[in-house]
Amino acid sequence: MAYDPKNYDHLKGGTLKGLSDSQLDQHFTLYKGYVAKLNEIEEKLGAIDNTKPNYSFNEYSELKRREAVAFNGSFLHELYFENLGADGDLSPELAKALEAAGGKDKVLADLKSCALGGPGWALLTRSRRDGKLHTYFVAEHHIGLPVDQDLLIVLDSWEHAFMVDYGIKRPDYLGAFLENIKWSEVSKRFAAAIR
Repeated sequence: MAYDPKNYDHLKGGTLKGLSDSQLDQHFTLYKGYVAKLNEIEEKLGAIDNTKPNYSFNEYSELKRREAVAFNGSFLHELYFENLGADGDLSPELAKALEAAGGKDKVLADLKSCALGGPGWALLTRSRRDGKLHTYFVAEHHIGLPVDQDLLIVLDSWEHAFMVDYGIKRPDYLGAFLENIKWSEVSKRFAAAIR
């Protein structure tokens, strides 16, 4: 099955505070590259001999090692773009969960601190194990993604997400990101998680 990249042009034109169209275009191009690589990998996996996998080197083994990079790179970006578009539509259920975690401001401060830990992804999740909200830092798309989590907010803190607009000023970008959270989308994800 081939994946088609989604179109997020509706985020351009001044819709987002602190993120220029130029920055968004660069980010959309990078995202489309992940989708293209995912399609290429899956096509090759469909035709390759998988009878002699090997840790040192085998074409099948290398494709399997890189498959999660392209997969997560594609879909973490989609979750990121989809939780942008500032609105104040925070559901009562999500507000209650944020309050139980110390309050919305505390949770967002922790998410920002996670993102300052380095290039990678900062995540706000709801654990299926304890039902609580957690923040995580994931340095690479395919390594360290915690299990049994529903992703609520996905924050791309790789340089490509902000260098056009902010240079090396990651904290300024993170401030802009927090202002652009689409709470209706986060609330929808939370509602799906607690069903």
